[in-house]
Amino acid sequence: MSLAYPELHSRILDLAEGDEQFKEELTKAIHTGLLELQSKYAEGAEKLDATLIQQIRHKIKPTLAMFGFEDIAESLQLGKEILDSRGFVPEFFTHYQELESQVKVAVKEVGELLVAH
Repeated sequence: MSLAYPELHSRILDLAEGDEQFKEELTKAIHTGLLELQSKYAEGAEKLDATLIQQIRHKIKPTLAMFGFEDIAESLQLGKEILDSRGFVPEFFTHYQELESQVKVAVKEVGELLVAH
């Protein structure tokens, strides 16, 4: 397993408090949230829709904070700052490519936790 998020598994275990079914549901919810971030952010970038990007950013923010996805949270903040100050400039699309790579790593890592059950 990749260790881009070394505390992820223990954070899930702590929250589940030994409840295997809840642990699995929580892991699936994190995975689903990351996949939604990936698809909605891509859709927002493609359509030049800052509102769509803002909505998914707000929706995923608590999950990112709770489970240690600081790199993604920081990248989302950078994207917000770029959009708020300059809009859909080339720098935004560079940011988007980096975010996409980060989210792919997170999706893979959470997916590995799902198949480990």
